[in-house]
Amino acid sequence: MTDPKSPPDDGAWRAPDWPSSTPDTGREERLRLSLEQHEAEPQSEPPSQTQADPAQPGEAAPPVPVHAQPPATELPSKPTIISWVVMEFVAWLKTLASAAVYATLIVTFGFQVARVEGQSMAPTLADQDRLIVNKLLYRLTAPRRSEIVMLYYPLDPDKSFVKRVIAEAGDTVRIDNGSVFVNDVPVRDEYVPPDFRSYEDYGPQIVPEGYYFVMGDHRNNSSDSRHWGMVPKKYIIGKVQIRWWPIPTARLF
Repeated sequence: MTDPKSPPDDGAWRAPDWPSSTPDTGREERLRLSLEQHEAEPQSEPPSQTQADPAQPGEAAPPVPVHAQPPATELPSKPTIISWVVMEFVAWLKTLASAAVYATLIVTFGFQVARVEGQSMAPTLADQDRLIVNKLLYRLTAPRRSEIVMLYYPLDPDKSFVKRVIAEAGDTVRIDNGSVFVNDVPVRDEYVPPDFRSYEDYGPQIVPEGYYFVMGDHRNNSSDSRHWGMVPKKYIIGKVQIRWWPIPTARLF
């Protein structure tokens, strides 16, 4: 017999290890819980295939898409000095042409610069005074009494005069010893100094339709309607609106 305390001899006979007749309930319980947990979990679907399957042996690989690159934009070259000068010159020409067109329109239909020559409108206007004449006003309205106007000389339309309107169409004008009457009413002419008055007689005369009777403020030194008759409306250029030179005596009329 062998000593139970001595190590087993490899050549000695041993009884087989039969399973124990007592069931292992803990192990079975663990297996059951593992199966229940596996069945309770949802079956996950296989991920969708987003990439093309690799080419099988012997098959050509699918072409790889190539994204077109946008064409490179070329930076504008800096203008040379000559091209810059040409562009500036063209811009100045356009500006001058526009200014000439605007000036033509203004002078033709709007305003005009004029210069007084002589003393026929003294002391209201002096020789070489610079004026701005409103030409648009009389396209909309008619001249009125006591307004200072610029007009073409009826005997020579190439010349222009500056006079004051004394009477309109339909008025009766007469002068008695230098005193002016319109429709038998004395004209208020405080702008005429005593030394500038004349002492002649005139009229009475009725102003025809479409005409005006004009006089200079310097009554004894003025060529006006007393000498060459009435002025047709078409000969009246416009109203003297501003005296802008000399600056110290600048004023509106």
